[in-house]
Amino acid sequence: MCSVYVDADPIPYEARTRSLRINNVLTTIRLENLFWDVLAEIAGRENKTTNQMISTLHRELLARREDSPNLTSSLRVCCLRYLSLPRLDDVAHKHAALRTVIVPAPREPTRH
Repeated sequence: MCSVYVDADPIPYEARTRSLRINNVLTTIRLENLFWDVLAEIAGRENKTTNQMISTLHRELLARREDSPNLTSSLRVCCLRYLSLPRLDDVAHKHAALRTVIVPAPREPTRH
């Protein structure tokens, strides 16, 4: 089992630091490349840039919690939760399959 992780491409494991402005404060976030990729996917589904999505998420976290959460940790958890949810494409595909009705092909008239 460990070889699945140990032998994997090291690039997703490498951390990258990005600076972004949240509430007019310059903030630095360091995450592994894989998390940045997932955040970009989430942002794309929301029609936002990654920075816009992170700013929105931070604002919403502060609105729901009394304390200021560790943003980097929150982003990692959000990525994991996102990846654990059924994919919208998969759900749509399953619903389409359920709506599909198989209609038998018309029979050719029999000749007597």
